Amino acid sequence: MHYYNKALIIAGVLLAAVTASAQTSGGNAAARALKNPVAATPTSITAGAAAYKKYCAFCHGENAKGNGPLAPKDSNPSDLTDATWTSGSTDGEIFTTIANGTGPNSKMVGFKGKMPDQDIWHIVNFLRSLGPKAAGR
Repeated sequence: MHYYNKALIIAGVLLAAVTASAQTSGGNAAARALKNPVAATPTSITAGAAAYKKYCAFCHGENAKGNGPLAPKDSNPSDLTDATWTSGSTDGEIFTTIANGTGPNSKMVGFKGKMPDQDIWHIVNFLRSLGPKAAGR
């Protein structure tokens, strides 16, 4: 019986570690399942560039390198042109990050209710036009 309890405790600790690791590796299943309803046309990319300039460039920079002039002190905005997307790299995950922000301990605020969902999808298409193509698009 003593061996059985130790095995259960070890299994519980391992499960918790795997779950925590999966959560911190970026993205989430519900967001990953979202499909982009807006085709990545030149018109969408142009609209996305305009929305990006209006809502995102202050922190992420005109060139999306994370060097915006009005980023909060010590916020370290993400470089949106590289292949590293810590909050997930599918269109749905990028949409969800823009809409909801990245969490209570982050300076990245959500824009849901501040801009139409279609504009967020246009920004996703615009960001895709800047950097390397990611899997799961």
